[in-house]
This record gives sequence, structure tokens and C-alpha cells, in this order.
Amino acid sequence: MKNIYVGNLDSTTTEDQLRALFQSHGTVQTATVVKDRDTGRSRCFAFVEMTNDNEADAAIQALDGTLLGERPIKVNEARPKLETESKSRDQRKHPREPLEIRKHRQHRY
Repeated sequence: MKNIYVGNLDSTTTEDQLRALFQSHGTVQTATVVKDRDTGRSRCFAFVEMTNDNEADAAIQALDGTLLGERPIKVNEARPKLETESKSRDQRKHPREPLEIRKHRQHRY
């Protein structure tokens, strides 16, 4: 299975449109338009997973630079997400002080 990045999408592009576009080149497992978690609006890129690697490579070659709506889309194999310096709350280097200790502090404002 190969994960494909699709960029420069119009904000109105749907997952069904992406699925239809890629199904002409092979079997599509999933098509996901990435949305902003706060507003719910499209972030203008998506990921498509295809079950056959050869079909996925053919789709990348055929669809990169083609027009979807009025925009030329960017299609390539998705790269793994890079780990960032910021850590989530559960992965801090030093544990936080208990709330009872922090509660007594006065704000500077």
C-alpha cells in the first residue's frame, strides 16, 4: 500500500472527487482531505492510499500537474511526518509541579 500526497487543492474539493480521480488508475483504499481542526475548513491538501504500489506510481506520474477544478495539483509519494522539537504534555522532560505548589504563585500582571 502506498500513501500519496495531493497538494494545491481547491478548498471545495471533496473526498469523493479525489477518489473518482484516482480510481481511474487503480484501487483506492482511502481518500482524505485534511481539514483545519478549529474551523473545519479544508487545508487544501489531501492523502490518498492505493493498495497496489505500481498503480500508485502510475497515478502519481499521470496526475502530477493536471488541473483539478482550475488549479494544477501537486501529486507525489507522501513522506513520513518529521518529529518536532515540541513535545506533548505527556512527554515533558521534567514533570510539572503539583497544583498545590503552583497555586500560591502570584501572576506578574
